[in-house]
Amino acid sequence: MKPEDVILGAHTYVRGELMTFGHGGRVVLGDYCYVGEGARIWSALSIVIGDRVLISHNVNIFDCDTHPIDDPAARHRQFADIITTGHPRQLQLNEKPVVIEDDVLICCQCIILPGVTIGQGAVVGAGAVVTKDVPPMTLVAGNPARIIRPLNPLNPGATDT
Repeated sequence: MKPEDVILGAHTYVRGELMTFGHGGRVVLGDYCYVGEGARIWSALSIVIGDRVLISHNVNIFDCDTHPIDDPAARHRQFADIITTGHPRQLQLNEKPVVIEDDVLICCQCIILPGVTIGQGAVVGAGAVVTKDVPPMTLVAGNPARIIRPLNPLNPGATDT
């Protein structure tokens, strides 16, 4: 991993794990972010996290499949490489960038999957599995995550109906 592969903004605290793969990856966290204990952010392409984002404990964020899916022999080769010489320098893991915009809260034990954008001010409820984009100022929860309600900072808990 090169120093430019992981960039931390001012006043950002990481108590979890940030990792890039041998063939690539980049993790960028903005200012005043927090990554909780047991959280793992693993990049083979690009994970960009805005300012004032809170990521609770035991959250997993991936921008790739982490292992070859369709080819058992390729999975074994990847594992053998990891334990003998380190992460392979040539590998296809279906990489898709992840973007988490400013002021997002990701509650404990969530999983954010490749290709997802989480909009500004959104909240991802505990244990959610995010497989699709999350609109700004929206509460999502469940597996797979679905919209629970819009967020209204002027009237917390209210819905626009």
